[in-house]
Amino acid sequence: MTTSAPTLGTLGALRASGHQQKTLRAELRDNLLDRLARGEDPWPGLHGLEDTVIPQLERAIIAGHDVVLLGERGQGKTRLLRTLIGLLDEWTPVIDGSELGEHPFEPITVGSRRRAAELGDALPVAWRHREERYAEKLATPDTSVADLIGDVDPMKVAEGRSLGDPETIHFGLIPRSHRGIVAINELPDLAERIQVAMLNVMEERDIQIRGYVLRLPLDVLVVASANPEDYTNRGRIITPLKDRFGAEIRTHYPKALDAEIAVIRQEADLLPEQVDVPDFLVEILARFTRNLRESSAVDQRSGVSARFAIAGAETIAAAALRCATIHGEDRAVARVVDLETAVDVLGGKIEFESGEEGREAEILTHLLRTATAETVREKFRGLDFALLVDTVEDGATITTGGSVTGRDVLAGLPVLGESDLYDQVCERVLGDGGGRTDGERAAAIELALEGLFLARKIGKDQQMGADGAETIYG
Repeated sequence: MTTSAPTLGTLGALRASGHQQKTLRAELRDNLLDRLARGEDPWPGLHGLEDTVIPQLERAIIAGHDVVLLGERGQGKTRLLRTLIGLLDEWTPVIDGSELGEHPFEPITVGSRRRAAELGDALPVAWRHREERYAEKLATPDTSVADLIGDVDPMKVAEGRSLGDPETIHFGLIPRSHRGIVAINELPDLAERIQVAMLNVMEERDIQIRGYVLRLPLDVLVVASANPEDYTNRGRIITPLKDRFGAEIRTHYPKALDAEIAVIRQEADLLPEQVDVPDFLVEILARFTRNLRESSAVDQRSGVSARFAIAGAETIAAAALRCATIHGEDRAVARVVDLETAVDVLGGKIEFESGEEGREAEILTHLLRTATAETVREKFRGLDFALLVDTVEDGATITTGGSVTGRDVLAGLPVLGESDLYDQVCERVLGDGGGRTDGERAAAIELALEGLFLARKIGKDQQMGADGAETIYG
């Protein structure tokens, strides 16, 4: 929760309050150590990096190093960088009207020094929130030195100032991030000549603009993200710039299934007010994503982004809501049949090996079925489906699909006499809690039916019915 900004409004009042100035790196270090000492998580919302990437980043911050994160797409690099905001003080004093957000105790530009000399303790002070001290730039080939460092402002020259006057300069993103964090995403996409312009900023902490050197003691933390160079053919990080980053940290995709599921649940907008997406469907998507990352048919240098599974979960939620709306159901429940809609739209997010051209849909379908079978084995290990299989072999059929409501699926299930198999299936998938809806029960039973089909114990046929696509198990 954001608190109100302090009311101290002048340099004199700030001095009288006992305020102590800290460098940016000391501020980050002290706040991180304080969080760790109190047992608080400084990195909320990050899953699967706790024992690998996070400790490396914490050591870099404590050491006061600039950081570059290397990793394939969708590994949470940008999210990790943005989390650094939480390590800044909530409010920090700045000289009111200062272009670079200078601390009232330490003005660094010509204009601010002049004002400080003229006004003394009456120098006006404003307060900047931590969110305003983080700047982010997506590196693109058209990014210029002026964007990052600065340039001579022709309007100021036209006002009568000479070209050598430091006050003719319009500062770029990095100087404007003084006493804050500047993040550059996809750093290799930055033209090499622009990377050269950053060298002095990161080492000597001064800036050079059109032959003029300004000795500004910039207090800025530079962080960046990049894809590994063996994949990013668009550019590279020049060696002198890499040398100036104190820490180079490799990120990775979640190594545990639970972490993968947690990322999907956290990031996906699953329309919770209108749709229920059962946990087993999210698990299938997580397994599907992990299978793609291990497949020899997929170009692993480009990676399989976490956004793939997130978009898949959002797609099945949307498919369930669409069908529920068409059939007049009060609440939608995603089912196994909705997984096919994700495959239909997600193929473009994957880069396949060159020899797999034309087989993309086949590969995706096969790996999705593999993920479904893995989930079925996990959920139904030891459960005897012989009675249901025998009933189907005797001629019973079960109709489901996007055009069939959960209630109709349940109404069409074959009677199994005194057996409580259907209840056992629901308990395995949905837990022991009560209050299950028809849609939830139908979703659980569909998972069992799909598992029996994948194990080649029953058949499956897909056809168009009067109201749309139907899937018939039999």
